[in-house]
Amino acid sequence: MCGIAGWANWDRDLTQERSTLEEMGCTLACRGPDADAVWLSTHCAFAHRRLIVVDPTGGAQPMTRTFAEKSYTIAYNGELYNTEDIRAELLGRGYSFQSYSDTEVLLVAYVAWGPDCVHKLNGIFAFAIWDEAKQTLFMARDRLGVKPLFYTRNGQSLVFGSELKSLLAHPEVRPQVDAEGLAEVFAIGPARTPGHGIYKNVRDLRAGHYLIATADKMDVRQYWKLEAVEHTDDLETTVQTVRDLLVDTVTRQLVSDVPVCTFLSGGLDSSAVSAIAAKAFQEAGKPALHTYSIEFAEMEKHFQANAFQTGLDSPWARKVSEFIGSVHHPIVFDVPEMVDHLMTPLNFRDVPGMADIDVSLWMFCREIKKGATVALSGESADEVFGGYPWFHREESLQANTFPWSLKLHERVAIMSEELKQHIRPEEYVADRYQEALNEVPRLPGEDPREARIREIGYLSITRFLTTLLDRKDRMSMGASLEVRVPFCDHRLVQYVFNIPWHLKTVDGQTKGILRRAMKGYLPDDALARKKSPYPSNPDPRYLEATRSRALALLDDPSSPLLPLVNAAAIRDLAASSCKPSEHRPWFGQIMATAQMFHYLLEIDAWMRKFKVELV
Repeated sequence: MCGIAGWANWDRDLTQERSTLEEMGCTLACRGPDADAVWLSTHCAFAHRRLIVVDPTGGAQPMTRTFAEKSYTIAYNGELYNTEDIRAELLGRGYSFQSYSDTEVLLVAYVAWGPDCVHKLNGIFAFAIWDEAKQTLFMARDRLGVKPLFYTRNGQSLVFGSELKSLLAHPEVRPQVDAEGLAEVFAIGPARTPGHGIYKNVRDLRAGHYLIATADKMDVRQYWKLEAVEHTDDLETTVQTVRDLLVDTVTRQLVSDVPVCTFLSGGLDSSAVSAIAAKAFQEAGKPALHTYSIEFAEMEKHFQANAFQTGLDSPWARKVSEFIGSVHHPIVFDVPEMVDHLMTPLNFRDVPGMADIDVSLWMFCREIKKGATVALSGESADEVFGGYPWFHREESLQANTFPWSLKLHERVAIMSEELKQHIRPEEYVADRYQEALNEVPRLPGEDPREARIREIGYLSITRFLTTLLDRKDRMSMGASLEVRVPFCDHRLVQYVFNIPWHLKTVDGQTKGILRRAMKGYLPDDALARKKSPYPSNPDPRYLEATRSRALALLDDPSSPLLPLVNAAAIRDLAASSCKPSEHRPWFGQIMATAQMFHYLLEIDAWMRKFKVELV
């Protein structure tokens, strides 16, 4: 996994711009601590930071190959899981290779098939290829958007990079935020709209899209999307297909020249991935798989079970580890250390994120990096298989908005009147929701409830999942750890998207079809365990740390946050957070309120750090 940045300008000689490319590349150092390089040509230049995972000597980038006296150069971030399949096909077509890296296979695939090469790829990727003969820049992003890619074009200049900070390192890109950007930050929140880069005129290339840029024009095209098709497999065949797809994708994603481990919370998703990986290790005669879980000090003291988080993870992680024979490492964090790093994730996300769960994930990845360079996680299974409560609650199914936006009024309440008039938050969210609904693939004659669940699934995969993938990418790469996500394999996602709800919830269980598919891989009680989300920190010390700092901001006349918020409403929230609410459990109140304060702190720090200009 790596970091890429680049600049194409059809009016300018970029061979004289090494310092600019070096500055852009330096911002991505955490993504690639093992090597860095800059490539310059007259009208295009790339910077690359490398995290070595496959072919240490042959996979150096940017990589240039010449065919029929025409040269092509690639800057690539990602992993291909069907490298050998593509290599074999290209060898059959007469192409040769100088390495065993997936980078070279990807570059030659583009030479052979042009933009259609993306249809051949199974993996997670964001890459750019410069065709010197045609003076054309081609960029593409994987189908689910696991790997990030931002860009901006102004006249004859196109600047791109893996992270927003790499674009901001370019002298032509300014940190300007207009009403749309503010609406994304304040109204949409972390689950931001695909394609929106927060800054004015900055976009992220959407998942499943590619871009072709020349001196005369720029085209962005979709090459993959979810499709609605009738599911004709019976229950037994469906279970077997889900099992086969998951086993195949996990096994493919274990390929590496460096140590590989898995996340293991004890929940169904990470346990399934870990069990398949452990079995693959055993069958290959490798040493036992190493697994890692995250825990908080004194969690038992402060934790209270609720409908969303029914129990602690740690006993289940140990149980599953013993069953699959892994070497397990529980990583324990305490509040003081987390408070010390409240703003650290901003260095990697570049925009306000997901509060304490960003902090703990980065700290978790930092510890894992001491023993491994690659990890597999269970991310996206809830979006794909329908694990979230909003798939099952009437309130969410009947709502005319995103199921995670049901409490938009709480966000609106802390906005200043000026901000509300400027961004019109309710209208903005409603517009983004309708845009998303208009994309949903439909199955003619589908039962209305089944159609609604299909909508919720589509929204979850294309909207909510993107922010979790962004979080996983930035926090893991912030620790120079590559995290792979088997449940994002596009073959699995497409197949499960069309499984009828009564089969997905077979045996009356959430994600019942996945539980059946993993029968024999995990203990029966672990298979039956109810969903438990990534743990947030229920310790009152976290609430107090964020609360006190948020109140201090309100007393700081230099804070750029002040014109955007309703200080009185925030003070009322701070006062009410000191005592249990009559309307929701104390545990839930601590998490929600502390995260709200934390998010405000991040907005303030973001505006200061990047010298955000409101326009």
